[in-house]
Amino acid sequence: MSPAQSRAARGLLGWSEADLAAKVGLDERFVRDFESGYGDPPSGQIEALRSALCAAGAVFDDAPNPGVHLAARANADEGVRLGALTTENDR
Repeated sequence: MSPAQSRAARGLLGWSEADLAAKVGLDERFVRDFESGYGDPPSGQIEALRSALCAAGAVFDDAPNPGVHLAARANADEGVRLGALTTENDR
């Protein structure tokens, strides 16, 4: 997981640096430094961040272009389909 992917995943989940740090028991400064590209953090700590983000629904793509998206949720409310809109449910 790259620093940019971590920032993007947090953004998709609506988490702050402090939120992510609290989920894995690390200092907020660690998250800030990692996502800013400072230092060479231990891979185990990066994996802990990634695991927490994955558990919340983040899916990391590595090839061919690195990225992140949220997993599709089962039984998610998709709203009303375009063809089913009426003046009554279009509010």
